[in-house]
Amino acid sequence: MREDQNFPPVKLQQGQVWKCGDAYVRIVQLERLEVGYKSASNLKFSDGKHQHTSKKDFCRLLKGATLVAPAAGKTHTAASADTHLPTNP
Repeated sequence: MREDQNFPPVKLQQGQVWKCGDAYVRIVQLERLEVGYKSASNLKFSDGKHQHTSKKDFCRLLKGATLVAPAAGKTHTAASADTHLPTNP
């Protein structure tokens, strides 16, 4: 059994905020193959920097990150980059 099978898949959505180590990452633009995001040292994102990368590289960036969900008060841990790729029926 692979380690990442213990975690439910998390679908990437625009506006999500992820905690990656000491930094926060917010998805500002989500396309089929590319992600635009802003990384910052706090949740205000006032000192943030806009960046673009492929969805595959973005999922690698989120490996081990925690999804910050302020509305529900829940957090999810990203076990593997595979769990972030949306499934297309």
